[in-house]
Amino acid sequence: MSSYQMTGTTTTRTVSHSGSGNSYMDLSNMPMENKQQQTMMWQQNQYLTDSGIHSGATTQAPSISSKGHGEEMEEENMDNNRMMFDWDQGFNQGFTQEQVDEMNQQLNQTRSQRVRAAMFPETLEEGIQIPSTQIHPDQPTAVQRLAEPSQMLKHAVANLINYQNDADLATFAVPELIKLLNDEDQVVVARAAVIVHHLTRNDASRHVILNSPQMVAALVRAMNNTNDFETTRYGAAVLHSLSQHRQGLLAIFKSGGIPALVKLLSSPVETVLFYAITTLHNLLLHQEGSKMAVRLAGGLQKMVALLQRNNVKFLAITTDCLQILAYGNQESKLIILASGGPVELVRIMRSYTYEKLLWTTSRVLKVLSVCSSNKPGIVEAGGMSALADNLAHESPRVVHNCLWTLRNLSDAATRVEGMEGLLQMLVQLLSSNDFNVVSCAAGILSNLTCNNQRNKVTVCQVGGIEALVRTIMQAGDKEDITEPAVCALRHLTSRHPEAEMAQNAVRLHYGLPVLVKLLHPPSRWPLIKAVVGLIRNLALCPANHAPLREHGALPRIAQLMIRAHQDTQRRASISSNGQSSNYVDGVRMEEIVEGTVGALHILAREAHNRAVIRSLNCIPLFVQLLYSQIENIQRVAAGVLCELAADKEGAEMIEQEGATAPLTELLHSRNEGVATYAAAVLFRMSEDKPHDFRKRLSVELTSSLFRGDQNIPWTEPPGFADVGSNLLPPPAEDTFRDQIYVPPQHHGSQGSMQSGYQSDMTRGGGTGSGGGGNAGGGAAYDQVPVDSMQGLEIGSHQGSGYGPMDNLQDLGPPPAEDLNFENLDTGLPAHTGDNNQGMAWYDTDL
Repeated sequence: MSSYQMTGTTTTRTVSHSGSGNSYMDLSNMPMENKQQQTMMWQQNQYLTDSGIHSGATTQAPSISSKGHGEEMEEENMDNNRMMFDWDQGFNQGFTQEQVDEMNQQLNQTRSQRVRAAMFPETLEEGIQIPSTQIHPDQPTAVQRLAEPSQMLKHAVANLINYQNDADLATFAVPELIKLLNDEDQVVVARAAVIVHHLTRNDASRHVILNSPQMVAALVRAMNNTNDFETTRYGAAVLHSLSQHRQGLLAIFKSGGIPALVKLLSSPVETVLFYAITTLHNLLLHQEGSKMAVRLAGGLQKMVALLQRNNVKFLAITTDCLQILAYGNQESKLIILASGGPVELVRIMRSYTYEKLLWTTSRVLKVLSVCSSNKPGIVEAGGMSALADNLAHESPRVVHNCLWTLRNLSDAATRVEGMEGLLQMLVQLLSSNDFNVVSCAAGILSNLTCNNQRNKVTVCQVGGIEALVRTIMQAGDKEDITEPAVCALRHLTSRHPEAEMAQNAVRLHYGLPVLVKLLHPPSRWPLIKAVVGLIRNLALCPANHAPLREHGALPRIAQLMIRAHQDTQRRASISSNGQSSNYVDGVRMEEIVEGTVGALHILAREAHNRAVIRSLNCIPLFVQLLYSQIENIQRVAAGVLCELAADKEGAEMIEQEGATAPLTELLHSRNEGVATYAAAVLFRMSEDKPHDFRKRLSVELTSSLFRGDQNIPWTEPPGFADVGSNLLPPPAEDTFRDQIYVPPQHHGSQGSMQSGYQSDMTRGGGTGSGGGGNAGGGAAYDQVPVDSMQGLEIGSHQGSGYGPMDNLQDLGPPPAEDLNFENLDTGLPAHTGDNNQGMAWYDTDL
């Protein structure tokens, strides 16, 4: 039983108390104005759950003595078991006052030791036990929070003192060390090199050495004049340390350190090799003039020899050095080739999986792949398959470099066998969202399908037609994608067993309207030329005639033909005044004339198309083209007139335009195709003439076409009895071949990949082995021979002018309006008859 006296009242109340925790005080008679009573009453009514909003708002730390709180219960008179919170929980240890005083005294006495332990732990004696004042492990004490910044401050002060001491020591020691390094005793020199190495390990003394060119020169001389292993090793380590600072690079370069470092590349010691190649790498990256110094010292040959080692990190640095030296320097590329570089680089691409090594090696191959001498070497070493094996690598930069290299090599790999896996991978890559990947894949496909029937069939069988059509649709006006994709389709739609299937597939995958649209602005001439060639191939399939006509291909092709011819006429007049430039965006306008007339020739096999062509008033131009000095243009002009003359209306229009005289002249052409077409047109024109006229014509035709054979009877020429679309045999199949795709050149040393590829390649079509027939002064091009197209081709001689493209400046995007030819002569280089070195696309790494 216990009792308490309420302050300010005269009534003493008794409260029952027992050990049970379920008994409550009887508060029914307590004054309700008492705050404590109200709280107890609230609890007794079992409102025992509080959100914390009310009780937390008035919560304060519990008072131990309750002094100064007249309205609170005194601790000794209150049973805490009746309260909601048990204040004695956690204080069950029951420390006495004496124990508390003793603990306080101990903490006071060890305060300085705790501070010392935090700030200067090294000054404490071993074995001393310092009591901790930390209550909770997650809550550090104030001294502990100050420990880390205190240590940092102490070390900073110590470093300042030591830095000055090291600098003073090095300043004093450097002159003496220079003398020792020049000593004749190799033991003395070796000990001096060790000391210099130790000095360079400290920042202060290293900066003193950096500021002493005499010290660096002495060290380089010592390395050149000694065979001692220790001197060489420590000297190489010192140069490596100095090469991490711009001052050190300049000091090494000026002191002749590069020849000494190149000499160390022959060392059998791994450590020395690492120091030497890393130092040279730093110099090549950051010191002007070091590239030429390394080349003159024979560094390229020694670096190629080091490619046989097997340390991947060492090889990564070595290959990066080769890339830096070969970039933009043809002589370096030839030295790497002569040293067997391509074989070793291809072996590395096959043998290792270290990402950085694959990246640096593919960069070297990319630079070498623009060299016409290195291309065959890389291809013969198996470079195509080695690069293809890495197209599935998880590193985008490795994949990009492999693709760029494959694209550069692809024009030299048209005869390589076993490309099925690569071709399938390239078709899959056409669905990539990466612009550069799609552009490269399309370019490689275009070149690998050039004059290679097996590759053409493979691409068709793995869904290449559908993928290319989809790529062209998605590319929009991105000509870096559309042009190679169209060129690939042009190859796939002619001269192989699956060609007819490909011609139909383009239509079935809705490619015809897209292709016709590409004939309009803003397409530039290289793309237009490719599309015209593709439409010509597609016209070989009769099922494509009506859709092409319905999509408006005929009027646009005719319009392009007329504009290109007008441009050739205008440029011919300019050329007579001493100025000559027959190229627009790298394309000769004569090629556009030849291509468009050739496309109309094939389209004119269909009667409705012939009616459309007649309505476009093209026949006068066709007749005028019979006078062209270019044999190919004469041939396609005579060919389209031959088809148009199949209808009586067409024959009459041709005769009205005065075609008889030029056609009669062409009967004596040395080109069999031209003469045969001319004879066919004349014969069809004479069908409604009197018998005597036809007989005289027959004699003339016989004497012209068969003048070499005296045994031919004087009758109608064989084959003229049935004048139809199959009148003439197709010219030889090897007279016109597929053309290697080469992207447009974008000038500048380095540029954004998104803005266009940096190209060292000429924009070239292909020519045959001979240059005959390229009338009009066309030059020979460094390309693979070009194959003939299927059917009645454009260009019946080797060296056809259809397709060659020259290395021209990029004139920028075409104007928003239709194609115009004004003011395009400015800045265009004159075209010469020399053989141009076929330079490939990339000589840069972006």
